[in-house]
Amino acid sequence: MVEDQIARRGITDVRVLDAMRSVPREVFVEPGFEDFAYDDAPLPIGHGQTISQPYIVALMAEAAEIKPSDHVLEVGAGSGYAAAVLSLMARQVHAIEWHRGLGEAAERRLRKHGFNNVELRVGDGTSGWREAAPFDAILVAAGAPAAPEALKKQLRIGGRLIIPVGSEEREQSLLKITRIGPDDFQQDDLGEVRFVPLVGEQGWAIGSSTPLSGSTKRKP
Repeated sequence: MVEDQIARRGITDVRVLDAMRSVPREVFVEPGFEDFAYDDAPLPIGHGQTISQPYIVALMAEAAEIKPSDHVLEVGAGSGYAAAVLSLMARQVHAIEWHRGLGEAAERRLRKHGFNNVELRVGDGTSGWREAAPFDAILVAAGAPAAPEALKKQLRIGGRLIIPVGSEEREQSLLKITRIGPDDFQQDDLGEVRFVPLVGEQGWAIGSSTPLSGSTKRKP
């Protein structure tokens, strides 16, 4: 998976590639989907949500420029897979999941498989995690109408926010937003992706749905 689907498509960060090799993706998918765990495609995980395709997890992790000393926030933890990958790259990961059933299952998986530097809670990820801020990097695994101000303000100066922004039902642009001053942010467009809607106070209304999450139209 790593060589054919990720490195071949331009991911070069050795720490990202090593983390992707080390996390057993099959334990983060729904029972019955284990044989498809290493396909480069999103897979259902329940509650109308999906685990992102491996390439997009790697793309977001590389864009976040995570260092071993970093404190990272993930919004949209899903099954816990990306949080596990990030935990091998960062000092501490905080993760938020909107759906209680998914969040509780993700926490059990992370504990069972030894990813002990991840703290997970159920709640509105668009508001971030104020008590744990500031963060060196924030990664959002759901598409937003705009980057939530709460997340931007919880970045450390120099911190990076990776977030899909755009339509609720069609493709979004994956943005990298870097905080370069108290009220100054630099924005870069990393390409077209498609995620489920980010619901919450600073996201889309509850009840939104999109068939794919964490996929990209980029070609190998």
